[in-house]
Amino acid sequence: MKSFEGQVVIVTGAGRGIGLSIARAFGREGARLALLDIDQAAAEKLAAELAGGKVDALALKTDVTVGAEVRRAVDAVVRRWERVDVLVNNAGGFPKIKATEEIDDDEWDQIVRFNLSSTFMCSKAVLPIMRGQRSGRIINMSSVVARGGGVGVTSHYAAAKAGILGFTRHLAREVGGVGITVNAVAPGTVATERWKSLRTPDQIEKITANIPLRRPSQPEEIAEIVLFLASEQAGYITGSTLDVNGGLVML
Repeated sequence: MKSFEGQVVIVTGAGRGIGLSIARAFGREGARLALLDIDQAAAEKLAAELAGGKVDALALKTDVTVGAEVRRAVDAVVRRWERVDVLVNNAGGFPKIKATEEIDDDEWDQIVRFNLSSTFMCSKAVLPIMRGQRSGRIINMSSVVARGGGVGVTSHYAAAKAGILGFTRHLAREVGGVGITVNAVAPGTVATERWKSLRTPDQIEKITANIPLRRPSQPEEIAEIVLFLASEQAGYITGSTLDVNGGLVML
């Protein structure tokens, strides 16, 4: 029997990158998948791919920074499958590296909302369902930038990803008594197509030279960590952050 046979899994930002790999991994293990992405075409393309492999998948165009859209998506999932077993809050990111004084107020709000507020809104939307089931897994995607100062990105993204860790710990304590675990994953450099497209070979070489394992991770490696946290084997892990950074930051 597959590890997640019949379970209902919501993945945000499922259309590309790490989210796509997470969705494929859960599909391989028999899950029923709700694919949330603001890019409807990307979500539908993945749903069609998964359906070809006999995976029951639902593509839902969703802006995870808008509470009403999140609630609408979760309602659609419950109408179809009547439960939610796993939520993966993967959606997030930032457009480009900037110094703090170059970030205007609106951009700060947008990036914090995209990375941190979306995690809150999606979690809030599934909690009544998981409470009713007395079971559930919530897995939040943070970043190595929330764990140490050795990586330079941009301050609004770093602040939001650090906020996710605090939210994860607090929510884990709040809902542990009803059978829900809440954990985070903090990847380092991940070789997604977008990451590779934004950097020259020389830049990639310099970045990887600072990683003890001398390579970026692959999206599939992050997906396997998410599957572990959603599994029965991780049933006594909650409020934790798993660092997957090749030794770039060691805590």
